[in-house]
Amino acid sequence: MSHFVLDASVALAWFIDPVVHPYAEAIRERLTHNDRALVPSLWGTEVANGFVVAERRRTLSRDDISLALDRLGALRDKSIDLSEHTFGIRRLLATAQSFHLTAYDAEYLETARTLSLPLATLDRPLREAAERAGVELVQP
Repeated sequence: MSHFVLDASVALAWFIDPVVHPYAEAIRERLTHNDRALVPSLWGTEVANGFVVAERRRTLSRDDISLALDRLGALRDKSIDLSEHTFGIRRLLATAQSFHLTAYDAEYLETARTLSLPLATLDRPLREAAERAGVELVQP
């Protein structure tokens, strides 16, 4: 069993993309076969926002979102844990500035760096920042 930090971009790809990205599918498979993901506290807010945007764009209906939440909840209960680490505003700001990230993505990067865990993300700027920061990326 391995552990890694899971970015919301991967989880949202499972439900929003018309065709699930192969990387996202590989991460979901790992989670269904005993690997465990750790997410920062903002992960739930980011996932909820992704569903709100998908509904507004008419990519998902409310019924689609309800089903997605049920499926995500089952996976979360089995293999996604909430990180207890929090970071101060100054630290997140410094990381965001240093790596040209949003403060949200800086939290994923800091979580992975602090816990020495690999990071699973589809977000290109976050992937590039992780590589520059010496954070391993989860390989499918």
